[in-house]
Amino acid sequence: MTDPHQPATPPGTSPADIEHRAAIAEALGKEVWPADKDALLAKAQESDATDRVLADLNRLPAHAQYTNVQEVAEALGIHTEQQRF
Repeated sequence: MTDPHQPATPPGTSPADIEHRAAIAEALGKEVWPADKDALLAKAQESDATDRVLADLNRLPAHAQYTNVQEVAEALGIHTEQQRF
């Protein structure tokens, strides 16, 4: 049994994955969804996103639509939790 008072990551993720996804989420905010690559890049630039976030978003397919940061992370190959609750 794990200690509920210790920080933990969901199965299938690492602390680096969580930080990476959080940086993308912070740059994009909540109002952009649904969005395609161009809309995500525009929002990230408007938010003064880091070079890493901008480079990541540039790797997305041109015409795909995303409804949340989880879908963006999955498209980028960032490990995400398989089940939240």
